[in-house]
Amino acid sequence: MEYDVVIVGGGPAGLSAAIRLKQRAEKDGKDVSVAVLEKSAEIGGHILSGAVIDPKALNELFPDWKDRGAPLETPVTKDRFLVLGPQGQLSLPMPLLPPLMHNDGCYIASLGNLTRWLGEQAEALGVEVYPGMAASHVVWDEPSGRVRGVVAGVFGIDREGKPTGDFQPGIELHGKYVFIAEGARGSLAKTVMARHGLADAAEPQKFGIGLKELWQIPADKHQPGLVQHSTGWPLDEHTGGGSFLYHFGDRYVAIGYVVHLNYKNPFLSPFDEFQRFKHHPAVAEHLEGGTRVSYGARAITEGGFQSVPKLAFPGGALIGCSAGFVNVPRIKGSHNAMKTGMLAADAAYDAVIAGRAGDQLDAYQAAYEKSWVQRELKQVRNAKPYLSKFGTTLGGALGVAEMWFSSITRLNVPWTMKHGKTDAASTEPASKHKAIAYPKPDGKLSFDKLSSVFISNTNHAEDQPAHLRLLDPSVPIGVNLPKYGEPARLYCPAGVYEVLTPEGGGEPRFQINAQNCVHCKTCDIKDPSQNIVWTTPEGGGGPNYPNM
Repeated sequence: MEYDVVIVGGGPAGLSAAIRLKQRAEKDGKDVSVAVLEKSAEIGGHILSGAVIDPKALNELFPDWKDRGAPLETPVTKDRFLVLGPQGQLSLPMPLLPPLMHNDGCYIASLGNLTRWLGEQAEALGVEVYPGMAASHVVWDEPSGRVRGVVAGVFGIDREGKPTGDFQPGIELHGKYVFIAEGARGSLAKTVMARHGLADAAEPQKFGIGLKELWQIPADKHQPGLVQHSTGWPLDEHTGGGSFLYHFGDRYVAIGYVVHLNYKNPFLSPFDEFQRFKHHPAVAEHLEGGTRVSYGARAITEGGFQSVPKLAFPGGALIGCSAGFVNVPRIKGSHNAMKTGMLAADAAYDAVIAGRAGDQLDAYQAAYEKSWVQRELKQVRNAKPYLSKFGTTLGGALGVAEMWFSSITRLNVPWTMKHGKTDAASTEPASKHKAIAYPKPDGKLSFDKLSSVFISNTNHAEDQPAHLRLLDPSVPIGVNLPKYGEPARLYCPAGVYEVLTPEGGGEPRFQINAQNCVHCKTCDIKDPSQNIVWTTPEGGGGPNYPNM
């Protein structure tokens, strides 16, 4: 199937790009064909975010978004930032925090529902949107390495890699330009970046794992518009992370925890830290008497300005979190993802109308470098390295001081700190750390992994090949277990990885429960041996997040 532009990923970036292409074509009376491929069974089904949404990009894409019924209904009315101790808390006066850390003019919403709405707008403009179509391979134009398209919609392969009675070989979708908009740590983005060395001049990308639950609470406890962030307990001074808690909608509270994946202790479990965190008095008071509705987890790009790779390659572009545009101090990225999709769309539209195809969209790179996205990321570029190098208290203070300097002077400090190493390389041997004894879940505020996965509506076809692949099957037991205690069993938020020892003794074995996978991709990032490769499962598999 031939298109002018093929977009892999039906998230905010991919759909904004598709909409912008069609808007430009409609305005000029031209015909530009656009296809969007989404691996989830429905648009928005795999979208997971806090989310406090800055409507800056949406204002540009649809100035009349309120009249169109965009699901941004709860404006932020109150900001809180807490530093937590084991039982107490310190509330930081918001006037002490730099303006960009305030949420004036932002909205609390479900990013998944906003994405569903963007999908409707795209289809109304004539975009061909294909949910349940996982793009599994890049189609290369050899020997040049130009990206010609992707293979999508392979179905009916059994565990042994053989066709079943339901086999469908998939379709090659070719585009004059191909946008990769898979989100954080996408499998095709990794392939394209490696082939064209797009990240060679950038710092290593950094990540966090974000865990989120949606609760519905009694009406007398609901405070629509309240935004509460925290740092500190239960993490120690040199393990980065923090929380979010947002009141919105129909008595909903979105609560979540982010752990920076450059943590050192292989015994740390982000999931269990999140469950423990909910018992803090400053948090529990918001949830008691409520019902947990949904759960999910997702990796977040945190490298920022110095980790952004080259954005254009022969035949296409990286947009959104495939390149990594999250602003860590603001805890926001969807506005930047949407804007980069729009910038890439403008470059591709101009190229198609000019009769070009398959070249490098240097105009997109240039537009990004002049955009408010780059300016925003540059202003906060040292916040994450400060935390990594100096710890939560001193590092956080240095970051705030630098952001105040930039806000007051409209200048940036002359230095850019480096991240140095990957999150996988940050993991230290188990011999340097003590195991962490996590409390058992009480079934009221805290829960286990399997019951959590159940309410994420995760499902994969049982007979398909495991989409979590080991480069060397001997490494988990032969290397990771003796050296690191096999941290996959702990960093995975869905109980995918287990080390099983037979009753009565014997050799342990490594088990992968791929059907539990919520597609967070933490294993692909954090495995200290870099032995686990996340690939796309059969289309439609994975979680299905309602209102997340």
